[in-house]
Amino acid sequence: MGVAHLEPGEFISEHYHPYSEEFLYVTRGAIIARINGEPIPLSAGEALLVPKNARHRLENAGMEPASLVFQLCPLAPRPELGHVDTEPYPNSVQAAVGGGQ
Repeated sequence: MGVAHLEPGEFISEHYHPYSEEFLYVTRGAIIARINGEPIPLSAGEALLVPKNARHRLENAGMEPASLVFQLCPLAPRPELGHVDTEPYPNSVQAAVGGGQ
């Protein structure tokens, strides 16, 4: 479980979890969750369950900061099963959020 903060224009690069589902809950602002390329807008107080193996990218396309809580379950037994990047992330906050489980 963790918390991510996205400033306007920031994103968490596309990735997937081969072992886990991911639950997202937006606590502040708004984001666009792209699940297998399909945009799903989420605002504060809204949640989304990302299925195992679904490619997803989280973007703050708004003008205000956004925050969200995320939880992965079950936890992967090895790091390579926890998080698999599918795009480079030079301007994303991926490194700050953590590329592991």
